[in-house]
Amino acid sequence: MNIVLLSGGSGKRLWPLSNDIRSKQFIKIFRRPDGSRESMVQRMVRGIRQADENAVITIATSKSQISSLHHQLGEDIRISVEPCRRDTFPAIVLSCYYLRDVAGVPEEEAVVICPVDPYVDETYFTALKALYDLAGSEQAHLNLIGMEPTYPSEKYGYILPESSEPVSRVLAFKEKPNAADAQAYIQKGALWNGGVFGFRLGYLLELAKKLLPYEGYEELLLHYEELPKISFDYAVAEKEESILVMRFAGEWKDLGTWNTLTEAMDEQVLGDALLDESSSGVHIINESGLPIVAMGLHDVVISAGPDGILVADKGQSSYLKPLVDQLDRRIMFAEKSWGSFRVLDVDSSSMTIKVTLNPGHRMNYHSHQHRDEVWVVVSGEGRTLVDGMEQKIRPGDVVTMQAGTRHTVMADTALQLIEVQLGEDINVQDKQKYPL
Repeated sequence: MNIVLLSGGSGKRLWPLSNDIRSKQFIKIFRRPDGSRESMVQRMVRGIRQADENAVITIATSKSQISSLHHQLGEDIRISVEPCRRDTFPAIVLSCYYLRDVAGVPEEEAVVICPVDPYVDETYFTALKALYDLAGSEQAHLNLIGMEPTYPSEKYGYILPESSEPVSRVLAFKEKPNAADAQAYIQKGALWNGGVFGFRLGYLLELAKKLLPYEGYEELLLHYEELPKISFDYAVAEKEESILVMRFAGEWKDLGTWNTLTEAMDEQVLGDALLDESSSGVHIINESGLPIVAMGLHDVVISAGPDGILVADKGQSSYLKPLVDQLDRRIMFAEKSWGSFRVLDVDSSSMTIKVTLNPGHRMNYHSHQHRDEVWVVVSGEGRTLVDGMEQKIRPGDVVTMQAGTRHTVMADTALQLIEVQLGEDINVQDKQKYPL
């Protein structure tokens, strides 16, 4: 099965545990069968591979998410990188050209497109495989999965099928309605549009030639910023006449707010927190490193992390984004391809960071023009390279780099450092990379 996962979105609706780098799909709140925690993207990839061990997964995303994807999924994952956001149609076209021109997928092969972040049960992954087979059968140009509605939602678009059969022709699409219209659609057998599509690769590439002025992966990549912002539903699905929808009655939720996310949590408390018996309907997610005690609260979410603290009524939590837009804060935690970092302290002329490197990984070889750096090794073993000179490091060692010094660190085992940045102009743009 060839499957493309659309991994987009900003992190503001699930602040403070998500940010512009760490979107909601990277928050580890779900329990694996072995008891450890996993994120939405890890859960989705695991489910796909359990349903089809030969599945080839490509993730369509922005440059800002590449490091997090490699950190959570490893290096052995295909990534189609959007230079900028241009909605789902350009993203899907770019990923399809990537499959043909970079990955060598034949145009007659079927492809399934789906979001990376819904909360689903195991039957969803079986349905993705069935959709892939349906797309390969060429009964229709375009094939969809429609979700059986559980309530008259105003957040989703609707698909009106021709019949109540498991697979049916599509009569029409309806944009996000009000509650009354949604109820009327459901009474007619309408399904939620979950943004899951299946088609032959060649079908979409032929369509892209007609709708876009550029052809091929390299050319589209070069001119991507010039493309119109348009959704796949509007550009393709709503105009296609040869289209089938497959009903899905399993669990499917869009965990886009704290209110919906906590509904999928299997525990009330994650992290160091205590909740008294008089509280009800309270969820606490604590990544701050400091304990939280909550008493006498009802229907509240408390979330604490390096970027801040949220205490909100669950019903009001869906209105979080406009408030977070007013904050002007640097990112305090991020996962990178080599490990992660957490900002511990920020002052006018210094910043202190805890850096964790995974075994066998290293930072880029780089320098800074406007700041000095000091590394103190906390745990693990590795090597530094400073202006071409390699040196082994172990706990207690201190490495000093003046501004302009080229440097990197390589982890032989899991390695933790305290990095102190010193200078009057400390910013993320002050970084020059070099080949190693």
